[in-house]
Amino acid sequence: MEKTSEKKTVLVTGASSGIGQGIAIGFGQLGARVIVNYHSDKEGAQYTLNKITASGGQGFIHQADVSSEDEVQAMYAKAVDAYGPLDVLINNAGIQKDSSFSNMSLDEWNAVIKTNLTGQFLCAREAIRLFEQKPDVGDNDKSKGNIIFISSVHDVIPWAGHVNYASSKGGISMLMKSLALEVAQKKIRVNCISPGAIATDINDDVWKDKEKMAELLKLIPYKRIGQPEDIAKAAIWLASDESDYVTGTTIYVDGGMTLYPGFLENG
Repeated sequence: MEKTSEKKTVLVTGASSGIGQGIAIGFGQLGARVIVNYHSDKEGAQYTLNKITASGGQGFIHQADVSSEDEVQAMYAKAVDAYGPLDVLINNAGIQKDSSFSNMSLDEWNAVIKTNLTGQFLCAREAIRLFEQKPDVGDNDKSKGNIIFISSVHDVIPWAGHVNYASSKGGISMLMKSLALEVAQKKIRVNCISPGAIATDINDDVWKDKEKMAELLKLIPYKRIGQPEDIAKAAIWLASDESDYVTGTTIYVDGGMTLYPGFLENG
């Protein structure tokens, strides 16, 4: 997406830190109007917005629990009131509550599924409802709406001790594909980005520790940890007309983590 006078309106959930923050700032740098959703980190959300406005974009921050239907609907109502029709949803908000399976409580299971899967369902549903209200476009016209789910390499890589998280990400994969099939004829595009190891606050105990980092790099053939900007670049491309023929696809931005690096030396 190039910086043009035509402003896109982009809603980014979980944009107060990490990958969501990087994506929101990336769109802001292109002049987009960005709704910066956050759950509890208001200071982080304000930092995101400050970076957006400093680079020529505009937007506002909005607190909402994406697992709450009422709060999601209120967020969308505010977005439409401020900027009119939505163009892009970045469905990013997610949490981890790690535990061995036998010790995992129902609350730990439900909390992750509610935010990571139900939350993405609720936000996607509201976006689809808005996109469907837009005028129909011709077969050769560009899409009238765009949803990008942010998942994880753990939608295909099992992860012991993180069964709730991996299950939620696997669910996102089929949610995305099924939705993409359903709305493609309406000229609405739906795709997914599955990041690998990205340097964010949630895993800083690993990438700030030399020994842990060395072990992590054994899982990454490209031999570097990713940055939020790596995901932002992929999201910006998927939201642009340059990717107009792409729907129902998952892009793995992972430095090769899904390539079974254990087989690098003949297994």
